[in-house]
Amino acid sequence: MTHVAASPNVTSAEPLGCNVARRLSVTAARMPDAVAIAMPRGRESNGKRQYEACTFRELEADTSRIASGLRAMGVVPRTRIALLVRPSREFISLAFALFKVGAVTILIDPGMGRKNLIQCLADAEPEGFVAIPLVHVVRTLFKRRFPRARFNVTVGRRWFWDGLTLDEVRQRGSDTPFCHQTSADDPAAIIFTTGSTGPPKGVLYCHGNFDRQVSELGDFYKIRPGEIDLPGFPLFGLFNCALGVTTVIPDMDPTRPAQVDPRKIVEAIRDWQVTQAFGSPAIWNRVGQYCEQQQIQLPTLRRVLSAGAPVPPHVLARMKQCIAADGDVHTPYGATEALPVASIAASEVLSETQFLWAQGNGTCIGRRFPGIDWKIITITDGPVADLTAVKELPLGHIGELIVSGPVVTREYVTRVEANAWGKIMDGPRVWHRMGDVGHLDEAGRFWFCGRMAHRVQTAEGVMFTIPCEAIFNQHPDVYRSALVGVGPPGQQRPAIVVEPWPGHMPRGRAAREKLLGELAELARGNSLTSRIQDFLLHLSLPVDIRHNAKIFREKLAVWAAPRLR
Repeated sequence: MTHVAASPNVTSAEPLGCNVARRLSVTAARMPDAVAIAMPRGRESNGKRQYEACTFRELEADTSRIASGLRAMGVVPRTRIALLVRPSREFISLAFALFKVGAVTILIDPGMGRKNLIQCLADAEPEGFVAIPLVHVVRTLFKRRFPRARFNVTVGRRWFWDGLTLDEVRQRGSDTPFCHQTSADDPAAIIFTTGSTGPPKGVLYCHGNFDRQVSELGDFYKIRPGEIDLPGFPLFGLFNCALGVTTVIPDMDPTRPAQVDPRKIVEAIRDWQVTQAFGSPAIWNRVGQYCEQQQIQLPTLRRVLSAGAPVPPHVLARMKQCIAADGDVHTPYGATEALPVASIAASEVLSETQFLWAQGNGTCIGRRFPGIDWKIITITDGPVADLTAVKELPLGHIGELIVSGPVVTREYVTRVEANAWGKIMDGPRVWHRMGDVGHLDEAGRFWFCGRMAHRVQTAEGVMFTIPCEAIFNQHPDVYRSALVGVGPPGQQRPAIVVEPWPGHMPRGRAAREKLLGELAELARGNSLTSRIQDFLLHLSLPVDIRHNAKIFREKLAVWAAPRLR
């Protein structure tokens, strides 16, 4: 049986027994009859949405029942179990049950595609699958890729494959409170990166990481028990249950946030008087436009969170306009390996930092969370052995961002060669290399200037994506743009690829040349972009699978190369 080795020293003062599932138990004791989860179902004859709800008491009992049933199956602490279930009550129950039994939950975004999904699962070496029937079909067809998978549970109807159904697991369990005692350093989950800059990697989360995440998010945003949240990203539902917040599961495909139906989001907010909502910029772009067009106000919504990519000012402004007058839109910054790192509110962006963004200063990410330490260091294309080998840069100088703290994970457990590239040792402490470049200002804020791998290295010097793209994103016909480099580093030819707003793609040669000429004029008017002479139009820039917001500039560079010859 394969087990995850304990990570020595999560930098945390958390005591023994910090299993994050205990937070659900505490919530269930304090507010047993409050709604924990509301799941959209069908509609009544008048069209009104129906919901299936469960209380914290019911959720707590169900998680204990499943956990003890898994233990009866033979699942013991550190057993690796792949959890592949759609956002639902079952997903949340199973996640907490796996925490309670002490298993290591493997979480993978199904939107990464079948090939990547199977490879990531094989790399993680699961000892069992808790999944929907379709996943078990794939598991059975590729059985040789998962030789250790023997603790298998089907969420739904089981057909020709081995294992038990979830109902059978519940029947083997008991409602008696059950939770394995874990320390901060005990492994809790393996969560995969999106693979937006390289192959997806499995990040090891310990219970201390999760427990501190809950504390940091709850304290920083002043999230209180009894609030109601609409999470557009399934994992945020786990934080809600740990914080005593009702989770209203949205009617959407979480793997395609850019295709969300804004009417369904607005409907759920109104039905449940939602106070908080979390989603990628792609979700709020659609919801904000819809609310603006329909003159919709959402007065109960006081806190909107958006993460996964820089949030354009126009998205912040639209959402700020339609929520509670004293509410705000917050953009927490982080990565799969380190979350949360920093945050800023739309009120600060729109009143203070937007002008500097328009001048090419980068996107202001905000100030660090209390538990985070950070440094800007000289950009290095390669492993950094330890902290003594880095050079910290002064305020205002663009460099690479590294972070450390209790929410920062220590290692990758798949693609382990990435540990040498992604981690910097500092005695018993670990610093994570975010892969982002930017600078710090005198107010202690980080200004994001792009991914380190996306910088364009020309013969005349280095160009950074976000500052350059901001110059062109101000054109009224431009929805978004991407700076790419064609050729070998040090001799790259910079080019701007522009995606116009829907309906604004120029038709005909004259209209096309007019837009390209205006882009060239913008480039000449700023020292950051004056050397750019190539401009291309693209109907829809390729974006990441998880948030539909991060631009795949590597793919664009390949696409642009033959067009610049």
